[in-house]
Amino acid sequence: MLTAEQVIAAHKANIETLFGLTNKAFEGVEKLVELNLQVAKTALSEAADTTTAALSVKDAQELLALQASLLQPTAEKAASYSRHIYDIASTTGAEVAKAAEAQLADVQQKFAAVVDNAAKNAPAGTENAVALVKSAVAAANNAFESVQKATKQAVEVAEANFQAATTQAVKATQTATRSSKRAAA
Repeated sequence: MLTAEQVIAAHKANIETLFGLTNKAFEGVEKLVELNLQVAKTALSEAADTTTAALSVKDAQELLALQASLLQPTAEKAASYSRHIYDIASTTGAEVAKAAEAQLADVQQKFAAVVDNAAKNAPAGTENAVALVKSAVAAANNAFESVQKATKQAVEVAEANFQAATTQAVKATQTATRSSKRAAA
């Protein structure tokens, strides 16, 4: 049976975990805000430079060359921005998952201790019921661990696919830029 001190300690640990997770979430939001501010400042500066360059164009060939020179960096910046967002989200998610896993491991350990204590104090003749409860707890823990492993594998596959798609998009833009430059020349 749980004592009042154990219940209070569990609640305190849960509150500390909640505040820790909240802080991690806010850190992720702060990183996103900083990234967006940096992107906005850079975009404003580049827009001014591009406008100045466009106003100084003398003929259609120069305009095509200007467009071609802007296409590749824009695509690369968009890919870089996506990678930064993905990194922030995955880092924050990994920290939250790590904290949740630690909390769950602690809960599983305490529950196992309660089951073991109940088994020791069980009346004679209830051994089969106790064994059944222990077996069910072990099966639930194994199922949860399998789901956790599958989720981690799915995240790794998604990350690899994201990186591959980003690389392909940048390569396609580079190819299009080269074709545009050849057409302008």
